[in-house]
Amino acid sequence: MKELKIVAAKEENCGNFEERVQKLVENGYETVAREAIACTRCPLQKSATKRVIGKGSCNPKVMFIGEAPGKTEDETGIPFTGRAGKKLDKIIEYMGLSEEDWFVANTVKCRPPENRRPKASEIECCKPFLIAQITLLDPGIIILLGNTAEKAYCPERKLEWGVPVEYEGRMILKLYHPAALIYTASKIEVQKAFIDKNRDLWK
Repeated sequence: MKELKIVAAKEENCGNFEERVQKLVENGYETVAREAIACTRCPLQKSATKRVIGKGSCNPKVMFIGEAPGKTEDETGIPFTGRAGKKLDKIIEYMGLSEEDWFVANTVKCRPPENRRPKASEIECCKPFLIAQITLLDPGIIILLGNTAEKAYCPERKLEWGVPVEYEGRMILKLYHPAALIYTASKIEVQKAFIDKNRDLWK
């Protein structure tokens, strides 16, 4: 895929990036989920209880990309089901989105030990699943929740918080990760201001 100018995974067992994405896309979304569940390409799978593929609409206006599954997500297999998930629910509500309007996934499908940030090599091994999801779901806008999502999706760009840009033919917007709103309450009003300024992107 010519438009996917992403750095291929450095680790040998991660294979050819564009080839993996193309095969996943050609075989459809169910294959993406099945292959992600069966994946053994990086060490994260050794300690994961469940793979966390994503949740939401199959025809979303907005796709949210978070960092990685946490403890609750690892147990349930569903992204954003813990404390951060409740904050994301409030963000979605404030944005005025219905259940048919959004989808959420993470940069990696397995929980990193002790909730640490995923390593670059782990993100690269898992990225074909994420890019295939984006390609198949074809969202109108991608919202990157925090710096890890930014580094995973567009590593060569440095985005400003709340400022939309076009990237590889899609609009992307970086907002605070919901977990940041738990630990820094002052960011809640700032996040609302970012959303208010950009509502036209998903109307």
